[in-house]
Amino acid sequence: MKDTIHTLLPNTRRRMVFGLTAAGMTALLAACGANNGSGGTTTTTPPPSAAAGTPVAAKLVDFHITLSTHRFTAGPYTFTAKNDGKTEHALEVEGNGADHRTPGIMPGHSATLTVNLKSGTYEVYCPIDGHKELGMKTDITVGAAHAAVNKAPEHSPAQTPAPSNGY
Repeated sequence: MKDTIHTLLPNTRRRMVFGLTAAGMTALLAACGANNGSGGTTTTTPPPSAAAGTPVAAKLVDFHITLSTHRFTAGPYTFTAKNDGKTEHALEVEGNGADHRTPGIMPGHSATLTVNLKSGTYEVYCPIDGHKELGMKTDITVGAAHAAVNKAPEHSPAQTPAPSNGY
């Protein structure tokens, strides 16, 4: 019987050591599996990508909107609206059956808005308390006609003065 107890004890210890080793290796492999190959770990929230939309910066000031581009083709766009003004603003993209808006943005803060634009005309404006009427608006055209509508003329032809009688 003593021989049986001595034989069982090493087997029990081996099983325990094996179980603890297996658990430790599983935890280690799980931790290594989270590595994305660049030394960091993956997160549950994926970083913004080109699939989210072509980036467009929208600078909001009291009472004007400046977009980083005026050339739009059909597809997804991600507007990043930064409030550089002194009052609360927001950004709304409306037209061609779409109506998308950020929440209110306090001074110094930003918000993003992803919109799938189709060919057509859109109004981009601040929907807060009459800001649109104070000049916080711009129009964009998506598609082939965008070059003619969104681009200001590079120069205007010189006007010829009307003939006068020398007076």
